[in-house]
Parts: sequence; structure tokens; C-alpha cells
Amino acid sequence: MKILYYSGCLSQSKTTGLTLPMQAIANSLGIEIIEIPSICCGAFFTKNIIDMYGPVRVFLNARKLGNEVMTTCALCYNVLKQTNSLIRSDPKRRSEISSFFGEDYDGGVKVYHFLEILRDKIGFDKLSDIIKVDLKGLKVAPYYGCLLLRPYEEIRLDNPENPSIFEDFLASIGCEPVDFPYKTECCGSYLGAISLDSVIEHSHAIIRSALTSGAEVIAVACPLCHFNLDQMQERIMQKYEDISNIPILYFTQLLAIALNVEEKLLGLEQHSVNPRPWLRKIARIQHGV
Repeated sequence: MKILYYSGCLSQSKTTGLTLPMQAIANSLGIEIIEIPSICCGAFFTKNIIDMYGPVRVFLNARKLGNEVMTTCALCYNVLKQTNSLIRSDPKRRSEISSFFGEDYDGGVKVYHFLEILRDKIGFDKLSDIIKVDLKGLKVAPYYGCLLLRPYEEIRLDNPENPSIFEDFLASIGCEPVDFPYKTECCGSYLGAISLDSVIEHSHAIIRSALTSGAEVIAVACPLCHFNLDQMQERIMQKYEDISNIPILYFTQLLAIALNVEEKLLGLEQHSVNPRPWLRKIARIQHGV
């Protein structure tokens, strides 16, 4: 299987944990990933033509090699899906965009999130068959955030109110998914730029919800969610005393761990909350200690 892969612009900065394991994961799954240029998608959806330069350029680059593109980043996924939907549904905006770029794009490149590839093209049942590290009993809270599922009419990844794709993925690699009430709530997103207190409040509610539901780890698919839940934990704990440290791992890191990808390819050095004690627990379970 060959897949065009758009890693996004943050993959080379603070989100290597999301993208660094992907080549090793692809090798284990028998996938050939072909990376397209990682120009920034804009990080949020807008109808302003100048601001749409990023996502449209991604599509034009992808179209040279195929008609499908995959990303691991929830931000990129959301922007690309909404941009495609706008172009397909608004002939006037499509004409303006085509004029601006000097070439026509009709919204025909299909966008996948990697979780979709795992579910729809590989199959979670088949994924279970190739797992090398037993993660059985490890309690992981799947945090969707607000961008992976909404707006539903444009995204259509899963039920926005009662999703299961993340839980099904975690179960397929041996984890015990932890259901918690705040799994689709916003972490504060970009509010950190103007109101740090809002991010601390939102992220505290999510972490507390996951912890009280029994989670040992929170899994994410969004770089911004990872930053707010991981990098902000020290500040959150300074304000709230009802939570303890909990590792925040990208779903790709969890998959890489289950596939026994070497640690240097996991991108753990960028985590504020050190996940290595949790990894040692995995090793003890693996060896029956």
C-alpha cells in the first residue's frame, strides 16, 4: 500500500513524537509512505483566500502524485477537510482560488487521518495480529479534543458526540480504553495566546476527568492538545491540587511502542511529563515481573 503523507509544519519543532515514529510504523505495517512538502496548512480553517494558501498548496502538491493524502495531525486534518468541503460546495470561491493560484482545484483529493487508514484500509483486527508488545491492562484515556470530529458535516470521521474510533484503536493494540466525560471537550486551543488561565482551567478539567475515571495515560492526536495537556501540567498543578502527573502520549507513539519500535524513534525527549516510568511498567508487564 502506498500513501501520500502530509506531516504538517510542526513535525520538525515541538511535535516530533507525533511524526517521528511514522516511518518505522509504516515499515511494520507494510505501508510505503510518500511525504509531500510540509508547508504549513495554516493551523486553523478560514475562508480568506490569502489564508487558504497553505491547505490549497498542500492539495496541489498532493495531486501531482495521487488523489489521496493522509495526515496524523488533527489540526491539519480539520483544516484540509474543511477547505476541501468549501471548494466543492462554493463554485464562486473555487473560481477565486483557481484564479489566485493560476490552476484549478476542484476539491477532489481525499483526505484521511491515520486513524482512518488503520480502521478502514488496514483494519483494527489485522492490526491486533501484528502487535509485538503486550499492552494488556494498561489504562489509556482517548482524548479526541474538538478538531478531530467537528464540524461533523465536513469531517465525518465518527459520531461527534459518541465516537469510538480512538477506543477501538487502543483496544486493537492491547490497551484498556478508559471512557471519560471530557474526551471531546476543548482543551483551550489557541486561548493560551490571550488567556493562559482559560487553558489551565480547560486542561485541568480534562486531566481530572481522565484521572478520576482510572486513566494512567492520556492519548492525543493533536499537537495543540498535547502542548496544553503536557507542557501546561506544572502550571495546572500549581493552581489545582486535585490532580497528579499523567503522561500525554500521541497515538502514534502508543502504536510504535506496541510494534516494538526502538525508543530513540518515539520522540520522548520533548515531553514535559516523563513517560519513561510508564514505559518501564510496560516492560515489567511484558516480562511478567
